[in-house]
Amino acid sequence: MKKVKIYGTLGPACADVKTLEAMFREGMDGVRLNLSHTTLEASAALVEALHRAGRACGVTPELLIDLQGPELRIGNLPAPLSLRAGEQIDAARLCLSPALSARLRRCPPGQALLLDDGKLLLTAEPSEADGVLLRVVRGGLLERRKSVALPGCEVLAPALTETDRAQLAAARAYGVTAVMQPFVRSREDLIEVRSALDQAGGQTVRLLAKIENAAGLEKLEALIPCCEEIVIARGDLGNAMPLWTLPAAQKRIAAACRAAGRDFMVVTQMLDSMTHRPVPTRAEVSDVFNAVLDGAASVMVTGETAAGDYPAQVIRYLTQTVREAERYLIQSL
Repeated sequence: MKKVKIYGTLGPACADVKTLEAMFREGMDGVRLNLSHTTLEASAALVEALHRAGRACGVTPELLIDLQGPELRIGNLPAPLSLRAGEQIDAARLCLSPALSARLRRCPPGQALLLDDGKLLLTAEPSEADGVLLRVVRGGLLERRKSVALPGCEVLAPALTETDRAQLAAARAYGVTAVMQPFVRSREDLIEVRSALDQAGGQTVRLLAKIENAAGLEKLEALIPCCEEIVIARGDLGNAMPLWTLPAAQKRIAAACRAAGRDFMVVTQMLDSMTHRPVPTRAEVSDVFNAVLDGAASVMVTGETAAGDYPAQVIRYLTQTVREAERYLIQSL
């Protein structure tokens, strides 16, 4: 049985060599660098710390870059925006892109707008003005560049931004081993990314397809042959459907990957409570355990190591739970 890989996510909480060394010693194989907010060049010191920590631990770290892709995001807010349930706001305050603003203007009243991985919920209000009014249903503090989802509405956007193309061109120089393409909608998206990688000399760099919208889920069978690994990205995928249907979607993706012999990764909120707690919940370790039993080739944590209080402990619990699941599988043979 192939050993399940363990990935963390780079960020301020694990930016120093010492912390990264501790994470490697707890079993981490590599990390994700989210390029939605930064670039490889701007993260050069962080990437160098990763490689230094790897050398100190005798590990050649994997570096997965998560591109911007066709992901929708809030613009650069001048300051965090406090949204209170029941209040009405002008959509212009969210600093949305022209394409997203135009699509929102064409949406019917009642259209849901999910922000920051669904933490905040707004709905479109009837308006005779040129702009769009939004009613806050589930409020909170909204910060710059947080994710946006319009369930049931498609917003046309290229598979790769110009910034993405620059990152692919620089990938080899920074030791990138895999590229994660977000919000994959069709095989053409993956073919475009693969072509750009190959042109940049990245033929050995693996391509991972993130399933996080309805289009990706519908086209899953066509996507599987066009990448090295499927990513069950439960954050935004959970925004694209009623949340209680997400487990069935995860099972469906896992089954399709097993049938095709394609590796898959499970990610998002695997040990979310450990962002600010030293011990996970029983439900979380069960989630990790069951992902391995379903056949996951890798598991990943995100904010838990990027911005959490216990990055090394997170990797310890993740690794130990995965290894226990592997032992269970071997004993069950």
